[in-house]
Amino acid sequence: MTESCVKKLSCTLLDAITDKDPMVQEQVCSALCSLGEVQPEEMLCACEEYLRQHDKLAHPYRAMVLRTMEMVLRNHTSKLDKDTANIIILLASSEMTRTKELVCGWQQAASSVLVAVGQHFINRVMEEMLSRFQPGALPHCSVVRTFASLAVSNVFGMVPFLPSILSTMLPMLGMAKQDELRVAFCSALQHFSESTLEYLANLDQAPDPTVRKDTFATDIFSAYDILFHHWLQSREPRLRLAVVEALGPMSLLLPSEKLEEQLPKLLPGVLALYKKHAETFYVSKQSLGQILEAAVSVGSRTLEVQLDALLAALHAQICVPVESSSPLVISNQKEVLRCFTVLACCAPGRLLAFLLPRLDTSNERLRVGTLQVLRHVINSAAAQMEVQKPFILSSMRLPLLDPSSKVKQAVVQVISAMAHHGYLEQPGGEVMIEYLVQQCALPPEQQPENPGPDSKDLSADGVQAMSIRTLYLVSTAVDRMSDVLWPYLLEFLTPVRFTGALTPLCRSLVHLAQKRQEVGADTFLIQYDAHVNLPSPYAVTTRLLVVSSNPYLGDGRGAASLRLLNVLHRSIHPLLGQQWETTIPLLLGYLDGEALWGSQYTEETLPRKEWEEKLLMFLRDTLATISDNTWTCQLSLEMCKQLPCYNGTPQEKHFLYKCIGTTLGAASSKEVVRKHLQELLETARYQEDTDREGLACCFGICATSHLEDTLAQLEDFVRSDVFRKSVGIFNIFKDRSENEVEKVKSALILCYGHVAAQAPRELMLARVESDILRNMFQYFSTKVLGIKVETKDPALKLCLVQSTCMVSRAICSSAQASSFHFSRKAELVAQMMEFIRAEPPDSLRTPVRKKAMLTCTYLVSLEPALGEQARADVIQGCLHSVMALPPESQGEDSGCQEALYLDTVRALEDLLTSLLQRDMTPQGLQVMVEHLSAWIKSPRGHERVRALGLSSCLLRYFLEHLHVSALVPFHNLGLLVGLFSPRCADLWPAARQEAVGCVYSLLYLQLGYEGFSRDYRDDTAERLLTLKDGLMHPDPAVLFHTCHSIAQVIAKRLPADQLISLLLTMFEGLGDPDKNCSQAASVMVNCLLQERGSALLEKVPEIVSVLRSKLQETQEHILPATQHSVYLLASQHCAAVVSSLLGSPLPFDSHTCMLWRALAVEPSLATQVLGLLLEKMGRDVPFKESRAFLLGSTPDRVATLLPLSATCALHEVVSAPASGPAVLELYPQLFVALLLRVSCTVGVQLPRNLQAKERRGTSPAQASRNLKPCSSAVDALQAMLLRGGSEDVMQDMELEGGWELLRTSAGHEEGTTRLARAMTKYAGPRLPLVMKALIGTQNSAYEIQRVTSTAFLAELLSSNVVNDLMLLESLLDSLAARQKDSCASVRRLVLRGLANLASGSPDKVRAHGPQLLTAMISGLDDGDDPHSLVALEAMVGLSRLLPLVEPWDLHSVLLHVAIRVRPFFDSVEGATVYEVMPAPQEKMEVRTASIRLFGHLNKACHGDCEDVFLDQVVSGLVPLLLHLQDSQAPVASACRFALHMCGPNLECEELSATFQKHLQEGRGLHFGEFLNTTCKHLMRHFPDLLGRLVSTNLFYFKSNWEDIRAAAPMFTGFLVLHAELRHRPQVDLEQLLVALQLLLKDPAPAVRAKAAEALGRLVKFA
Repeated sequence: MTESCVKKLSCTLLDAITDKDPMVQEQVCSALCSLGEVQPEEMLCACEEYLRQHDKLAHPYRAMVLRTMEMVLRNHTSKLDKDTANIIILLASSEMTRTKELVCGWQQAASSVLVAVGQHFINRVMEEMLSRFQPGALPHCSVVRTFASLAVSNVFGMVPFLPSILSTMLPMLGMAKQDELRVAFCSALQHFSESTLEYLANLDQAPDPTVRKDTFATDIFSAYDILFHHWLQSREPRLRLAVVEALGPMSLLLPSEKLEEQLPKLLPGVLALYKKHAETFYVSKQSLGQILEAAVSVGSRTLEVQLDALLAALHAQICVPVESSSPLVISNQKEVLRCFTVLACCAPGRLLAFLLPRLDTSNERLRVGTLQVLRHVINSAAAQMEVQKPFILSSMRLPLLDPSSKVKQAVVQVISAMAHHGYLEQPGGEVMIEYLVQQCALPPEQQPENPGPDSKDLSADGVQAMSIRTLYLVSTAVDRMSDVLWPYLLEFLTPVRFTGALTPLCRSLVHLAQKRQEVGADTFLIQYDAHVNLPSPYAVTTRLLVVSSNPYLGDGRGAASLRLLNVLHRSIHPLLGQQWETTIPLLLGYLDGEALWGSQYTEETLPRKEWEEKLLMFLRDTLATISDNTWTCQLSLEMCKQLPCYNGTPQEKHFLYKCIGTTLGAASSKEVVRKHLQELLETARYQEDTDREGLACCFGICATSHLEDTLAQLEDFVRSDVFRKSVGIFNIFKDRSENEVEKVKSALILCYGHVAAQAPRELMLARVESDILRNMFQYFSTKVLGIKVETKDPALKLCLVQSTCMVSRAICSSAQASSFHFSRKAELVAQMMEFIRAEPPDSLRTPVRKKAMLTCTYLVSLEPALGEQARADVIQGCLHSVMALPPESQGEDSGCQEALYLDTVRALEDLLTSLLQRDMTPQGLQVMVEHLSAWIKSPRGHERVRALGLSSCLLRYFLEHLHVSALVPFHNLGLLVGLFSPRCADLWPAARQEAVGCVYSLLYLQLGYEGFSRDYRDDTAERLLTLKDGLMHPDPAVLFHTCHSIAQVIAKRLPADQLISLLLTMFEGLGDPDKNCSQAASVMVNCLLQERGSALLEKVPEIVSVLRSKLQETQEHILPATQHSVYLLASQHCAAVVSSLLGSPLPFDSHTCMLWRALAVEPSLATQVLGLLLEKMGRDVPFKESRAFLLGSTPDRVATLLPLSATCALHEVVSAPASGPAVLELYPQLFVALLLRVSCTVGVQLPRNLQAKERRGTSPAQASRNLKPCSSAVDALQAMLLRGGSEDVMQDMELEGGWELLRTSAGHEEGTTRLARAMTKYAGPRLPLVMKALIGTQNSAYEIQRVTSTAFLAELLSSNVVNDLMLLESLLDSLAARQKDSCASVRRLVLRGLANLASGSPDKVRAHGPQLLTAMISGLDDGDDPHSLVALEAMVGLSRLLPLVEPWDLHSVLLHVAIRVRPFFDSVEGATVYEVMPAPQEKMEVRTASIRLFGHLNKACHGDCEDVFLDQVVSGLVPLLLHLQDSQAPVASACRFALHMCGPNLECEELSATFQKHLQEGRGLHFGEFLNTTCKHLMRHFPDLLGRLVSTNLFYFKSNWEDIRAAAPMFTGFLVLHAELRHRPQVDLEQLLVALQLLLKDPAPAVRAKAAEALGRLVKFA
């Protein structure tokens, strides 16, 4: 290695260091470092010389050079000789002090160089630094900073110099006037002190163990005096901060007596700095904390004098609002708390005497800060605080009353600390526990307060959440608290104010109980005698059971309560253990969602009624297990006592009423039962709905065991003085009296209803009329017989209806219901109907209607039966009450309204089915429908929907309960079907669904009357269910087609004798005001005539007359009636009809379209019509060219009228379903003609007169066909395929987007290809005739038609179907004949077709190999191809064919192909600005195809690679590797493939393995790592290729692509890195260096960076 080469490389890189791009600068520095790693001295000398010679170089670049030198020195200082070290030291010193101005980056870099050299040459560095640090003259600021840095980096080397440095520095301190220099001095003193302390702490490792603290004490004190007394008073914040940071470590070096002497001034001076908020953290950490430690270590008495001031200042720092300050304040408070710990250890009494009075302040910040300090010292100075526990506890009295959330949080944290250190075991600790539980009970919505400007958002961690965590932590993790909390926490279960804390309380108690169970059974049992304040077992049971009824409130208090009950079972009652251990886990499992297969219930989804019933069953089983009347009575007494506690929670109070009823039902003492029932009646809050309902439930449940006592108590209450006194008191306040009395009566009526519903049926029937109903109506204050009922209180009316409903249901559910003669039935029905009629007809606000109709439903099933007129009145009255209601509103309470409406309709359905059940005959059914018919035909849609829904329900019920004993006719089937079937097209979709359901039921009723069993399923009738979706379709065509299908089903199943009645009913429907229904009637009539017309011979004149009259009304749905006439006429004069219709103006109106479709009714006629249209379509030219005046030279193509009309007409004909046979017969001719029609109309415009029509828009009578020439042809082709049985082809094209492609000039070729692909897949048998017809068009005069036909035929070869159909040879011959076509697109498509043989018939490739290869090679050499598109197709084709041809056929052309494709690798590379460039996409595809073909050529040569071809592989290696960085992803992917294939031919396993590992498709590529590995293997196995590879890379240094230009020098650099020195002669280093120097001036930063990187690698060959 010569010095000149290293120097030249270094100078080249140093010249580039002035690059403006930071990335390039960084890479240049990295390259210099690489040089320095190999030859540090040479590189460092070159840098030194460069800086010395370039005196004017700007300081940012000088700083970069110096930083680079410092990085090299960091690892190689030990390799430097003294001379080089001296040169560098002098350079750095000169650079550092070159200018007096402060230039931080430059001077810092020079200082870093000195520090790095100082690691091994500390004496020489210090010699140079001390030469610039002379007594009497202020030094350069950077010199002082360098001293400080050296003290940090080399403690043992620097400390011996400190005495001399300090002696020189001390006089300078007084001379320094500039703040910057003063700051540097402070930093130096700080680091000197820290280094000295470290040195003294590690004397065993120090070079001079005789050094003592006293050596520095005098000098440090002198410096301290200046810093503290003079500089600390500066106005410059940075200087004050530097002084503060220095004073701390300096104080630890001061002599004890000096420190004691200075403390009276030092401490106040430091504390005064707290006024500068930005410096507080450094004051606390760097200064005050170390000063206090120093003072305590020497036992200073001055500290006691300063203690109050210290505490005040530190306390003020704690009370600073953290959220309003910088993040340093948080760290400052931690340091301040550390200071408090120091003071707490030396003066705990003084500290508490200062802190505890401040807890009594009303200032939030002061109180919170004090609590923080108190918590900290409780934890950090536990031993010192032990004797202070009573005082601390007593001082918490006022903070416990503070409402502030912040104070509460702080108090909770203090309580947590107290719990860990035994405070809560002291007297007064219970108060703390109670406070903690109170905070757990806070409602969640009260946690966040209105935040002030400096208050904290508590929503994330509120007081309640913190308290809950603290309670659980104290209960579970602090063992000493177990005896304190158990069983004390039980006292908080029953008070209402602690309800919000139930969940955490229960969880803590469960944990405590389980811990005590582990210790022993005796310690677990609760001694109630020893703890008189504990709630009784009855109170605990009641409380926990009731709150479990709402299990998801309060974070799941239901599960927590049940778990606590389970662990307390021995304390509740000794007999409950086994039963509760079995049943409670089942209840918990229900809450956890075991019934839902893992998906847990929520508060909204929990079936509350079911859950409450499970809890009541649990209570019943518990009482049965205990079986102790005394215990049961005590429990019921406790339950009654707790009732007032739940006035604010109605749901839980309602459940408690149920529990009371259950408990009383289990009690055997009648006196106790009567007494409690009396108390409940006397104390109930009748104004509350929940109380009334709960009381009634309680009486009902109790009546299951005590019916006589319950009824007697109700009567006694009414007769009692309490009830009369209440009424009398109410009468005093006349405004309130009636309302409040009626509330009491409402409750009593409800009680009777629930008693009847729950009592044993046999006992209830005996008392129902004499006692229950009599008292109910007596309390209603009315006489029923013959007297009109009026009430002012709707609640009372509702209670009466509800109770009557429960009584009626109870009677019906009785086993004796069928034999029970209910004498008051008619009276009750009339009463209910009176209530129903009194409801407002325009609104639904109460459930009176629903309850009354349910009551009637139960009543009508009882004996005696209602009279005919009474039945009719009930039906009419109920229908009018519900049907006339307005549609459901969308207001705020719409959800509740909708639920009430649905329940009401369901009640009406039940009532009507109950009435129908009394007369299950066709006549009875018709009577019900007649009542509904007026509503079915209502002009209001919502009424029709409701009526049809009811009809559907009645018909289903009739069908389900149909019993036919003899075959009888369903004589009114036609009338009913005629009524419902037109409604299948109602404007309201819901009505349609109900209507088709009615028809479905009617058809099955007919089958039932014909003798079929109930479970028989008729395929025809079942089809109606599949048609329901069509009724919901928004397209009217789909809707009426579905109606036609429904009519077909009806026609197949309707008896002949019912047909006329059905038709006559439907004819009436033609005049339905609902246009949809009238159209549906027309469709269905036509369908019936078509399906069953042969049976209507005598009635045909009448039917035709009706249809003609409808046609004269010009309704569109009548128009199809004229189709038959058109058919007859066309049968005799087909050509004239076709010509006349073709003369109709375009676009055809809807009537004309229907007439065209009529011509397809009969296949032979349709064939004749299609033939004529094909002739018309081909008779005239498809378009004419017209040149727009003065608008350019490109002619416009305008469609000719006759072919356009013929295309539109053909579309209409083939659109008719009946045209299928004709389309099949003419399939090839139609397909080819329409395909070529599409091709020659791409881009063709409409004639001007039709364009004007399109702009104006079509009239409503015109069809919605697309009139554009190309689109109309495509639509006709689609319709033809659909009608010709090729719907799969059409659908495949739709999915692939082929139809849209066919319509566009750019996509037409691809669209044709996709059509051919779909034809081979789904219409193979059609291809022979289609291909024959298409081959005949290949000589077309229209170029576009030749392109279309060639594209279609070419794609056929991609499928094996042409081989199966023996079309291969003729197809190949046809394509080969077009190889010399004048159109380049045709020639390109020919090559594509020939290549498609590889995928369609690979086994035939060998036989035609020479022919195929010749065609492809001629495509490569196509001279009339400026954009290389033919060559591109040839390369793609060769890639497909190569694996299939014979090896000897391939070898003869292998080399030629490889040489021919190689220039395409860099397509666009050599283009000049004067060339006409193709689209970038095309060039990308050319590069991709050529590279992939190269890969396939390599693959074909695996195992048999000749040297000549191997040379081509080597030539392609560099471009392939570089194009991995191609900006186009397909090109890069092709390179991956080609390199995969090249690997085996190179006969290097490591290289092949590298390609396999890194170049997997779909895997990310780290190009640098891959290229590095590849170059390593290349140089190891092919070292002789070094020069060739480097020279090839040099070519790409001038690439047009930035990524390639960047990759080439990187490639070169890796080659040099892994080459051996003996191969250096292969490389022209001078040429390479010049090329890289040029790249350093490249406009792309990435290229310059890679060039710099490569230069760094050239050090190997330097």
